Amino acid sequence: MNQNQSASGASSPDDDYSATVLASHWIQRPDSSDTLALTESPATIELSGTRVEEVGPDRVEGTLLRFGPGVTADTMRRVGHVPAVVPVRRRRTWRRHALPGLVLLAVVAFLLWHRATPSLEVEDVTVSTASPSPGCEETADITATVTTNGRAGELTYRWVRSDGTSSDVLHEDLTRGQKQASLHLLWTFQGTGRYAAKAELHLLSPAHDTASAKLRYHCP
Repeated sequence: MNQNQSASGASSPDDDYSATVLASHWIQRPDSSDTLALTESPATIELSGTRVEEVGPDRVEGTLLRFGPGVTADTMRRVGHVPAVVPVRRRRTWRRHALPGLVLLAVVAFLLWHRATPSLEVEDVTVSTASPSPGCEETADITATVTTNGRAGELTYRWVRSDGTSSDVLHEDLTRGQKQASLHLLWTFQGTGRYAAKAELHLLSPAHDTASAKLRYHCP
């Protein structure tokens, strides 16, 4: 007779229940034919009594990127996603053609201004001297007066003497509004005797012209 029944003296609905501790190896496992049994290898399973190997994927797309401080350039290089930095060239065609265009405009403007502005012109050339008859050891001051139209420019000229000598090419600058230029030649006479001298001004530019003055040297 059960000990519980003797203690209470009456039976209860749970009189047939008995709690027994069984060892773990007595626990009945499900029938292998109805369940999935995992083997030691996680890549192999048994399904309905058939051994099936788990096949991994041929290719895994995507890469794990960590976010936080930011994806570093080194990480991007490792994963092969560093974009190529292509320098962008700005179109500077107008800059390349701007300078030649400005130079061309400046040249055209200068030519138009040069044509519109009258250039220096020579109207008259005369040569005279304050002492046409120098004496012994005297120096004659011979002056050539060139009359112009008053425009700015440059005169080029040369003095030629009757004794066979001549000066270098000389230059005289004229300012705007200056209508006359005085060009001087100093001629010194030495020795005794008489001599008929002549001094000529050869104007070379802006026009070709010639003027002269005569002198009579006398030293007894």
